[in-house]
Amino acid sequence: MTRKFSSYGPIDPEAHYHAPRQALIDQAYLQLVGENPAKGGHYITVWAPRQRGKTWLFQQAIQRVISTGEFEVGILTLQGLLGITSSESILKGFVRLLCDWFKRDFPLIKEWQELPQLFTADYFSKPLVLILDEFDTLPNEAIGQFVSQLRTMHITRGNQAASKVNGDKRVMLHGLALIGVRASLGIDNEKGSPFNVQRGLHVPNLTAEEVLGMLSWYEQESGQTFEDGVKERLFYETQGQPGLVSWLGELLTESYNKHNPTITMWDFEYTYSAALHALPNNNILNIISKAKQEPYTEVVLKLFEAGEKKKFAFDDVLLNYLYLNGVIDYETDTESMPIVRYVKFPSPFVQKRLFNYFSYQLFNDLGRLYPPFEDLSDTITETELFIKPLLGRYERYLRANRAWLLQDAPRRARDLRVYEAVYHFNLYMYLSRFLDRRGAVIPEFPTGNGKIDLFIKYQGQRYGLEVKSFSDSFGYKEALKQAAEYAQELKLAGITLVFFVEAIDEANRLKYEVTYHDPATQVTVWPIFVEIGE
Repeated sequence: MTRKFSSYGPIDPEAHYHAPRQALIDQAYLQLVGENPAKGGHYITVWAPRQRGKTWLFQQAIQRVISTGEFEVGILTLQGLLGITSSESILKGFVRLLCDWFKRDFPLIKEWQELPQLFTADYFSKPLVLILDEFDTLPNEAIGQFVSQLRTMHITRGNQAASKVNGDKRVMLHGLALIGVRASLGIDNEKGSPFNVQRGLHVPNLTAEEVLGMLSWYEQESGQTFEDGVKERLFYETQGQPGLVSWLGELLTESYNKHNPTITMWDFEYTYSAALHALPNNNILNIISKAKQEPYTEVVLKLFEAGEKKKFAFDDVLLNYLYLNGVIDYETDTESMPIVRYVKFPSPFVQKRLFNYFSYQLFNDLGRLYPPFEDLSDTITETELFIKPLLGRYERYLRANRAWLLQDAPRRARDLRVYEAVYHFNLYMYLSRFLDRRGAVIPEFPTGNGKIDLFIKYQGQRYGLEVKSFSDSFGYKEALKQAAEYAQELKLAGITLVFFVEAIDEANRLKYEVTYHDPATQVTVWPIFVEIGE
């Protein structure tokens, strides 16, 4: 049987390409059975954003536990209890799950204090290793009650082991893993953690080596090869997010390239464009649904702004929620002292999908860009595009239509000003509409936070625009050099540096809109100011 890429639930190692992740499986196994099994395993939390492979990881660990023959094992998915609010109904549902899995009768308990009765030698002949998947789908109150009883069992088990207690009432819950997206036993639980949360296991993204290994595996089995750079590009765009890696792998190898002996970079661009603009993906739809909710939208919009980086703190409730739902990630600055972590988007693909969503949501209707008989030859011809007049047209368009265009735009709570990111979305949509089918505007985000570049493709030529907000003359000079360095990386001889500014007079326009030739890179930078007004 030929393997396939799959992003639909836990993978089947015999049917799907995957990264073995043996070190993580070993760690999960050790947590469940304990370094010294005679003294019991650990009660742990397992958390990570969606589609990181949490469930699959513990399925593999559990198979190893079963192979020892020394434990009873249960894997219960609590998602079926979603929507139940009463404690009595949740307890009844949990008992039903136990009965169905172990094919034996358990007492129908009605109080949380009775929960430890289910995990004694009355009902288990061997120590129990239990996995509770989707644990954080329970209501917060139920989570608190649940983990309080788990803590009681954990302490009781330790006391019984120290006193060498045996018999029917001995706690048989040997190892436990609570799997979920949220840190449900930490910041969301006002009563604190029920046990040592440092025993928690975080499931990271795939490494570059793991992604390249999966794709090389496909090459060996299928006989189809990847053109140089395609595998690296797939990792870069997804940053190793397992669900996205498998989804793009599936699209590349099944939907958009079934015949060619080599999957080319053109094939990747075609597939990537479809994934960005034409295809649904449950993981991405979930991320968008979280990003568009208040009060989380404010964090996301600020992340699109080209200003000061925001420090990441897991104790920040908003950042915690967005991080655990895959909307944001963080990068670590190891050069600083103390070491600082900054918020960023988790991958270029996620950032582009969010950028597209907000752009189309806010500016699907731009009205008329220019009168129907207006002469556009100063801006666009059959063979060339002139960026400075084009941005001048945009500035005049914004000035003329600002009132209705930004009427419903998101605004900062403290001063009711429109978020800077809104202008990025608007400029992108304007340029896309202006070119229509004659060219293409492609947004890029090289750093994952704040920095945005727009690339325009027209008549075989490529024009680069780096978009920033004007702060002061120091930032202006630094931006010129950074734009030159970035253009050099892209092998561009010149780049336009677009500054959004609330207001600018002619004197300052003459002073600052001066062509800059960088001596270090030999790149030409054309600074242009766009007045947005406020």
